[in-house]
Amino acid sequence: MQTMSGVEEFHSIGSGTRARTGVLVVHGITSTPQGMGPVSAHLAELGYAVSAPVLPGHGTSVADMLPTRYADWLARVEDRAEQLRLRCDRVVAVGMSLGGALATDLAARRPDLVDALVLINPGFGSEDPRLRLLPVLKHVMPTFPGLADEIRRPGPPRELAYERLPLKAFASLVERWPGLREDFAKVTQPVLLFRSAYDRVVPPSAARAFLERVGSEDVTEVWLRDSGHVATLDYDQAELLRRTAAFVARIGEEP
Repeated sequence: MQTMSGVEEFHSIGSGTRARTGVLVVHGITSTPQGMGPVSAHLAELGYAVSAPVLPGHGTSVADMLPTRYADWLARVEDRAEQLRLRCDRVVAVGMSLGGALATDLAARRPDLVDALVLINPGFGSEDPRLRLLPVLKHVMPTFPGLADEIRRPGPPRELAYERLPLKAFASLVERWPGLREDFAKVTQPVLLFRSAYDRVVPPSAARAFLERVGSEDVTEVWLRDSGHVATLDYDQAELLRRTAAFVARIGEEP
């Protein structure tokens, strides 16, 4: 498999006392760590240990993603969280879109690995009417037009991601949604939730369901007024980085 240029995994061991706080950064479906690059780089510069893996089937070609499933992506995230936990006192999971769903799933299943969550337009659901046909479509159409590069700000950098969405792989995420929503109550860690005003991928109802069911009593919601789905590369990037850094600092300082 040949990796797409510019989408390699990002890892930093951290420096000083802040290296005792690890940050797991998880990208979206068909995307790569490049889309989360500003978050990874900013936190690494501040001294935190950072791990931003490439999810299985991503970062090479659509053909490599066809046989992968949600369980494969979750296993990769869990593995990287375990590695961070070995050398860090605190671990914060940061995820966008699919990455947000995976981070939340991990926090519910393995609270021993995740001390806090930063969720950026987490992929908890969709209101696309075509989903009703997905059980049939996934058997007759291997791929569908992708969801990448939902950014309002013109010009580079753009999101490096596949232009096609493998339907069976995507269906494995959709099939997990009902169970994941039931598990929201198991998430008791502090949460920082970012929501974009111009998100055309994840509907507001998905975040509302999370806010209504999450078990945590420490939830901060931040409204990104000028951004699309890929908020890390959009107009509100500076606010997103500032708020994320402040949140991670607070978690790292807690006794």
